[in-house]
Amino acid sequence: MLARSYRCGLDAAIDVVGGRWKALILWALHAEPLRFGELKRKVSGISEKMLIQALRELEADEVVHREVFHEIPPKVEYSLTDLGQRLNTALLPLGDWGEENMADIAKRRGVTPAPSHTP
Repeated sequence: MLARSYRCGLDAAIDVVGGRWKALILWALHAEPLRFGELKRKVSGISEKMLIQALRELEADEVVHREVFHEIPPKVEYSLTDLGQRLNTALLPLGDWGEENMADIAKRRGVTPAPSHTP
């Protein structure tokens, strides 16, 4: 693996939440632990493959915790770690900015804004 250095804190943060789905997964986990299927429903449009990949990366970065309950049928829940909770708190102003500007952004990009999902 190539050595990487961060130029600033934003560079490091974007490395953790970068991509289309990670911030939305963190957003979905803000209130309570979720099972895989529940998380997939809350993050609409994500494929199973992408959700698995993003969860593994978030778990490796220690912002998401995966808990396996040894039951029949097996049960797995995903939740935010303390680090993940702090990251979600840092994302709140970005979400607020997006809410305030969503209509204009959507208009410029030719996108239909979805209903609000503010935690």
